[in-house]
Formats: sequence, C-alpha cells, structure tokens
Amino acid sequence: MSISVVVVDDQALVRGGFTMILRTHPDIEVVAEAGTGLEAIEAAHRHRPDVILMDIRMPELDGLEATSRILGDADWPVRILILTTFDPDEYVYRALRAGASGFVLKDIPPSELATAVRTIADGGALIAPSITRRLISRFAEGPAVNSAVAERLHRLTDRERDIVVAVARGDTNTEIAQQLYIGPATVKSHVSRILTKLGLRDRTQIVVFAYESSLVKPGTQDIGT
Repeated sequence: MSISVVVVDDQALVRGGFTMILRTHPDIEVVAEAGTGLEAIEAAHRHRPDVILMDIRMPELDGLEATSRILGDADWPVRILILTTFDPDEYVYRALRAGASGFVLKDIPPSELATAVRTIADGGALIAPSITRRLISRFAEGPAVNSAVAERLHRLTDRERDIVVAVARGDTNTEIAQQLYIGPATVKSHVSRILTKLGLRDRTQIVVFAYESSLVKPGTQDIGT
C-alpha cells in the first residue's frame, strides 16, 4: 500500500517542489497540499493521511499549533514531519512536545526526502544532526525530573529501560536485538509495550522521554538520525 501524504507550506513553489519530488516514488501518494495551518487541519481531517509534511512559520496558524491540534483530534495513526529553514531550540523542543515524529531542515537532499517520509510512516524517529545537538543541550540545561515523569519511569521493567536507552541512542530494532541477544520481533513487542505504558505516540517521543526522565543523560549517549 502507498503512503498518503499532505504537504503543508505557505510558499507555493516550495509545496510544489516537495510534491514533485515525492510523486516520483510509486509508494508515496501526495493527496493534498495546504498553505496555512488552518488549511492543514482541514486537509488532515478530509484525507486522513499517513504523513503530513508541516512547515512551521505560516499565516493564520503556525505549524506547531496545527501539529498539536491535528494530533490531539486524530482518530487514525497520522504522523507529522516538521520541515523548516529554522532550527532554534524553541522550535525543536516545541515541535517534539507537540507530538511531531521528526524534524528536518528544508535543505535536506531531495534523494533523502522520500526516505524521511517512509521512516516516519513506519513509526521511526528522524531528527537532523544539527537539531539533535540543540535538543541534547536543551535537556542538559533543563530542570530536574518531575514526579509525574519519575512515576512513568517506574512503570518500565529493566529490559524496557534498556530498550528506551537504545532507542534514544538511535539504534534500530535489529541493532537492539543483537545487543540484547533477543529477536527483532521481541524488540518490536517491547517497544509497543513501552509506548502503551508511557502513553507515547512513537519512537521520537521515547527519545524525548529518555532525556526528560534522565534515563539518558546528555554527553553519555547520542541520538541517531
């Protein structure tokens, strides 16, 4: 089955460029375009896409607020990939907290755009290296772990904590399986249980939780793309 995509950007030329690139791939179908956050919300509910490519700075409603509203209302497994020319800390953290599954800059090579969409559609995490460094710095300067996060951490078994650390490091299910001497299917089951126990959407939010809970500390682990 093809991956359905909505492309959101306030510049028609940029939208058209992304759409043209994605439509060269037979497994990806661009079902709609939108130029504002409000149009993005309408397109999301009308087309129920698998992935939304979301710009940040747009008129009427910005991409971060649109992301939060779409994910808050969605009754289908939509995932959002933030695409922007801006990468300051404020946007990185707010986008991930809003539930975005990935965050890449608009200078991503065209050959990598389809890969990014497939990664997000498959439940993976995608964070550009420059954004990763800012994210880690944000947590390094952040406050101590609050009681709510600590309580959620206690829900996990030791093996599940090991897997959270590995996910935060950017390891794939196959790599985690090799490290822990278990099968990839077992890793996938563990990840699913972790998401359920913690009330998270995908692997990107596992990365955020790993740092918020201090299970992974800045400077001791790295996040892959």
